[in-house]
Amino acid sequence: MNTILQYVSGPALGAVIGYITNDIAIRMLFRPRKAKYIFGKRIPFTPGIIPKEKDRIAGAIGGAISDNLMNKEVLEKTLLSDEMLEKLRLAVDEFFYTQLNNDETVEQFAAHYLTSEEISAMRESTCDEIAKLITAKLRDRAIGENIARAATQHVIDKTRASMAGKIKADKLLEAISSPIETKLAQHINEVLRDQAPSMSTRIVYTEADKLMAMPMRELFKGHEQQLEQAREGIVSVYRTIISDHLPRILESINISRIVESRIQEMDMEEVEQIIFSVMHKELRAIVWLGALLGSIMGTIMMFIN
Repeated sequence: MNTILQYVSGPALGAVIGYITNDIAIRMLFRPRKAKYIFGKRIPFTPGIIPKEKDRIAGAIGGAISDNLMNKEVLEKTLLSDEMLEKLRLAVDEFFYTQLNNDETVEQFAAHYLTSEEISAMRESTCDEIAKLITAKLRDRAIGENIARAATQHVIDKTRASMAGKIKADKLLEAISSPIETKLAQHINEVLRDQAPSMSTRIVYTEADKLMAMPMRELFKGHEQQLEQAREGIVSVYRTIISDHLPRILESINISRIVESRIQEMDMEEVEQIIFSVMHKELRAIVWLGALLGSIMGTIMMFIN
């Protein structure tokens, strides 16, 4: 009986010691979370390794993610993959055909993404800019001159047709056409100079109100043939943004710094929970591996002794 106990006790004791020491070692990675002192002297291994090196680990993880997992090459390969581009095309198709059956007005649809104040401000700023462009065009002297020329020529053609064959009438019309055209152009330009701002604003705001009140289905209806062109245009713009602007985007958001800051903001209890949730099985395996190695060493020591 004593012989059996002798053969069992060595490996069993080694297994218990290996299990306990590995379990303690893993826990000491996280605990104690703060330094402990005795008579003003800091106790060795306090705080735990991870709390003590938290800032350095945060920087290392942030750098590793930025350099190896979230760098330009990896993201570009993923974002420009055939699978991603096909998803984008399907999303465009789905959006288009959904809107063909959407009874919401343009304003109601926009309200899903913007506040009423933002919609109103966007409407006003856009309408004002368009009205300014139209006003500038209408105030161009060439507009009045072109209208006057076309109107005068139309009157002359009509008059000439009714007085066909009368040479004196043709000469008279040619003689008076130039001063009439000049006077008419001057009058038109004066009217446009004075009335263009109010005319442009009224027309633009009226059309904007019509657009905002239009059902989404009416806005998309009849444009089925342009779907493919729109789809490929969106894909092309997406490709350009990713290819040309991704490095600038990554530089501006600074993934490394974001990850590092987030880890530094977390308390150690949260860090411990995250690590254990991800590596629970692996860490328990290390503990049991300690038990196995302790058992093996206990067996070896038993035979050596």
